[in-house]
Amino acid sequence: MSLTDASLVALRVFREVAERGTLTAAATALGYTQSAVSRQIAALERAAGAELLERRHDGVRLTAAGRLVLRRAAVVVDEVDAGARELAGLPDDVSTIRLGWIATAGAWLVPRALTALTRTHPSITVVTREGSTPALVRALRAGTVDVALISSSPPFRAPDDETPPLEVDTLVERSLRVAVPSTHPLARNDFIDVADLRGQRWISGPGDQWVMGVWPGLDERPVVAHTARDWLAKVQLVAAGLGITTISASLVAVVPAGVRVMQVRGGPAEQRRTMLARLPGPMPEPVARLASALRAAVLETE
Repeated sequence: MSLTDASLVALRVFREVAERGTLTAAATALGYTQSAVSRQIAALERAAGAELLERRHDGVRLTAAGRLVLRRAAVVVDEVDAGARELAGLPDDVSTIRLGWIATAGAWLVPRALTALTRTHPSITVVTREGSTPALVRALRAGTVDVALISSSPPFRAPDDETPPLEVDTLVERSLRVAVPSTHPLARNDFIDVADLRGQRWISGPGDQWVMGVWPGLDERPVVAHTARDWLAKVQLVAAGLGITTISASLVAVVPAGVRVMQVRGGPAEQRRTMLARLPGPMPEPVARLASALRAAVLETE
């Protein structure tokens, strides 16, 4: 067999697995059983004559052959979908941009930028989706988003170690802060000393995502009172007096009443970057327009 024998279904399944990072997540997204997904991947690997995925305890990782097949699969699937739209008489708008964004960017940056872009360039359509930074990086590699707003923390490594490296443009770098109830004892001063964070009740991300809610480098095992993926849910829990959480300085203007956002002093400086990432290559004009709108929205808040 050769890769030319691969079915379109197998290519779609492989693309979904590459984006989702696990067979289970891909099966859920596609409405398949996990065994059906496994069979499609096995068939594609037989056709390619190579292993395309490295199975690990935390999901899957593309092999070198897998990365090559993914690039080709993305082109094939996109071309077939474009042909289907054309046959159906639907417009194939080359000015449509698929934007991925982290939740915090969706709270302030994305709405402002898209409102401005609609006003200045109404012919450009932007469709968006939220995701975590790892998920959005996988989506870029899979070709299911064109550009993504992702985050990074010190020491600001590359988003992944795949080749070719993603092109990354830092839009904003701001300090990490702590959101506390306005009635909390920590809210009485102008800042929080890092030592005063010991013994606090935290509102954090689930599982191993403590970095999304607990102060980095805390010298004790944190007491996590509540877990939530969404940053707005976290600050609403803060407003209710149920704990404290970390928050980017970019979100100060959009926190609800009853929450005070505090700077932390002592220990290493904690900065967070919001970056625009895409696959390498010439930047299409619509993407360049979107990037300009995002930069302008950042400048408006400084």
